[in-house]
Amino acid sequence: MRLSPLDPGEDVATFVQGLVTNDVTGALPVWAGLLTAQGKALFDFIVWRDGDALLLDCEATVADALAKRLSLYRLRRRIAIARDDTLGVFWQAQRDGVPESAVPDPRLAELGWRWIAPIGENDDAADDLWRAHRLALGVTEGQAELGSDATLWLETNAADLHGVSFTKGCYVGQENTARMNWRQKVNRRLVVVPIDRSRPERQRAAYPALGLAVDHWRVEDIVDAPGWMVLGDGD
Repeated sequence: MRLSPLDPGEDVATFVQGLVTNDVTGALPVWAGLLTAQGKALFDFIVWRDGDALLLDCEATVADALAKRLSLYRLRRRIAIARDDTLGVFWQAQRDGVPESAVPDPRLAELGWRWIAPIGENDDAADDLWRAHRLALGVTEGQAELGSDATLWLETNAADLHGVSFTKGCYVGQENTARMNWRQKVNRRLVVVPIDRSRPERQRAAYPALGLAVDHWRVEDIVDAPGWMVLGDGD
């Protein structure tokens, strides 16, 4: 998705900065979320800079809904918000052979290298490989796993995966998110578990072919957490 200024004086980054969980005025890309006023995840995406425009690397299936949601906040600002189906998100687990524009995934370097480029006729879909690689590292994403208005942003492991700035100032859902962080009261987390250990009442998504599921567990029940996940005493 592309957000572009329609007026030379319009600053797209400032517009997005007041909406999403991460700082989009500094170094990009960053992972971020658009939340409800209560701090629950609606959409997650990676924000890239493209000149005066910003690109949102999001699920194709929710792009139209995300554009509609962002348009609610645009009011009279002269900013174009639209899908850009000429571009695709490319991924490779290893660095060898990636273009100069590729960067390590901003959430976790082990996720591999990511870049945005025009789509070509000979490009191969890597969705299944990406999902298997991501889940093996315990990282969740997208509405099927995070839900829509179902999971508090810090419960998605956003603090550990660099998906939130606690110094940037106000954004939608900031008050509750900041309060939870200050009080260290993140009582539940999304976790990737073997499917035979998944709890139906806590399950968000299941991947039988991978033998894995995404559950929403209380922190005290989590064992064998991935190395990047910090389960503090205050949780």
